[in-house]
Amino acid sequence: MNVMTDTGGIAPPPLPNTLAETGLPMTLMRDILIKTMYRMSLNQVSEIARWVCLPFGMVQQLIDDARHERLVEAMGTLHATATSGEMGFQLTEAGRKRAQDALALSEYYGAMPVPMEVYGQQVARQSIRKIKITRDQLTSAMGDLILPDKLLDNLGPAVTSGRSILMYGPPGNGKSSISNGIRSAMGDHIYIPRAVVHAGQVIAVYDPIVHTLVSDPAQGGSQLRLSAQRYDPRYVLCERPTVITGGELSLDMLELKYNPVARTYQAPLQFKATGGVFIVDDLGRQEEPPQALINRWIVPLEMNYDILSLQSGEKFIVPFDTLVIFSTNFHPNDIFDQAALRRIFFKIKIDGPTRDDFLKIFALVARKRRMPMDEAAIAHLLETKYPTIDNIFANYQPIFLIDQMIAICDFEGAPYHMSPDLIDRAWANMFVRDEVIVR
Repeated sequence: MNVMTDTGGIAPPPLPNTLAETGLPMTLMRDILIKTMYRMSLNQVSEIARWVCLPFGMVQQLIDDARHERLVEAMGTLHATATSGEMGFQLTEAGRKRAQDALALSEYYGAMPVPMEVYGQQVARQSIRKIKITRDQLTSAMGDLILPDKLLDNLGPAVTSGRSILMYGPPGNGKSSISNGIRSAMGDHIYIPRAVVHAGQVIAVYDPIVHTLVSDPAQGGSQLRLSAQRYDPRYVLCERPTVITGGELSLDMLELKYNPVARTYQAPLQFKATGGVFIVDDLGRQEEPPQALINRWIVPLEMNYDILSLQSGEKFIVPFDTLVIFSTNFHPNDIFDQAALRRIFFKIKIDGPTRDDFLKIFALVARKRRMPMDEAAIAHLLETKYPTIDNIFANYQPIFLIDQMIAICDFEGAPYHMSPDLIDRAWANMFVRDEVIVR
């Protein structure tokens, strides 16, 4: 695999050649090494290297240093496996005691972390603001969405800038789908650290729920494969991440998560989205006021860095390289003050389709659903039903109406078809009539 091609020319994080080049203190690496051996019951250098994500030779050096401190001892050639012929190693009594003491301070073990400053350099190499998306790429990524050219005229520069976007307008017109299409248009891959470290505190970053793995580092069990690693194995190659939040978003979700039992940190959502897209859907539906949420974003949106806090209260700076997309059904002036709106670089209104675009969407959905078009049914829909709602069209309506008619046909055992009667029955489920219900 050609890593440079798969990442669109993004320079990979360089492979460290020495322990010093990892940027980590020896005591931190030693403790993570013995904690990993203790928790995973590992005794071969190749196995340990795979778990701590360092080249074989560097792990062997850590083992040798631990042996010098009488924390690790050789198990003898009798314990070497027949396939690898590797010497086995195990923790001494002092090593097990040291592992237990280290675990009491932090349960983190496994992949060696990347210093925050070093990760910041990789963020700059793969910045989302370096992406250049063409109109054709954006249109193709929107799939079956039928968008007016004027909308693409506004959306294209917004995406290419990598700055914040506020999409607003009536519900059901594809704001969420457009947000997802923006992510699809990017198409390239970046490197995500498994964990980062600041002031001795390890923060887990890679999250399989958020990050879609493209290629795991070539870490097999042999020295040959481990020595063939092309980039720092403390990173994984992933699609540019997308974090989507909705009404559940709260301010505490944007802060470091500390597990007091394991005494470990988990990166907040926006940090996991570094290099990708953070979508705040249904803004205004959260328990937190929209103004409070945007206030939390003021520094990151303006300064391209965020400020997080450890349990000790110490604050520190982390890179902020994220395309933030806010999506709301409210008018921006109703939920933000002008100072907040100034911080959002692009404001794009997503309106409902015109009558002609509505018909295009309707025909497209019908063809995909194998629903034959019927002139009388369409005329009834346009001339009888839509005038009752002032001819206000929405992008969700064709799918809703056609799926309703399909459900009726399936229930009644009839072939798929349209008719004025089926239009009426489908329409009745699209809106709820205002009425007083006596309880």
